[in-house]
Amino acid sequence: MTARPPDPAGSAAPLSGQDLAVLALERRSWPGPGAKERAIREELGMAPVRYYQLLNALLDDRRALEEDPVTVNRLRRVREARRGRR
Repeated sequence: MTARPPDPAGSAAPLSGQDLAVLALERRSWPGPGAKERAIREELGMAPVRYYQLLNALLDDRRALEEDPVTVNRLRRVREARRGRR
């Protein structure tokens, strides 16, 4: 399954099922190290590196913000804090 590029500008196309699954997985809490990466592989069938690439692109997509503003805004804050430390 190939992901669409992010849509910051504004077409009305909805997020893909894969995009929605990435957001749903990111909403969950994780009991310990490795659990999230295992879920990424088992539930989404992708490598964690690819998952984080897709997630990062979703953070810049206004459709993802509209779909799940709490998760997207939380992750944007985390990303900005990490960038600030570099």
